[in-house]
Amino acid sequence: MVTEESAAIPERETGRILREAEEFVLANGGTVARLAGIYGPGRSVLLRKFFSGEAIIEGDGGRFINQVHRDDIASALGLLLEAGARGIFNVCDDEPLTQRSVYGWLAQRFGKPLPPAGSIDPNRKRGWTNKRVSNAKLRALGWTPRYRSFREAVEQDTALLASLV
Repeated sequence: MVTEESAAIPERETGRILREAEEFVLANGGTVARLAGIYGPGRSVLLRKFFSGEAIIEGDGGRFINQVHRDDIASALGLLLEAGARGIFNVCDDEPLTQRSVYGWLAQRFGKPLPPAGSIDPNRKRGWTNKRVSNAKLRALGWTPRYRSFREAVEQDTALLASLV
């Protein structure tokens, strides 16, 4: 499980720039919120690809995907401001899911075929990661995500689906 204390050694230039920015913020007494993949009304790469037929299960589909709903990001940032928190905080939901489990659940839920298998793209925009990220430090401040998982959000946030389907 990846925590805020886990080593952050970015492999790509964009990651190195973000890490430098984090170090600058921390050196100046600030707070860093590390956001997982953002989704919400009008924004979900997984849903867009699934419903457009572009989705591919990469390799064995075992890569973990960490996500967070945009409303939960807003509540987390508000709490960090109110609490005057300093340091690094992971902002993600409670349930990292594998790519295969996400697409399998979507296929079953919406009565569509499972996306085809494909090769792993090592040149992905955000790189190839396979981590389960913990939000325990943020939860210790009293934060509770409204949507504990991507599946829960798909079931409960009607605007999420309406904006993408």
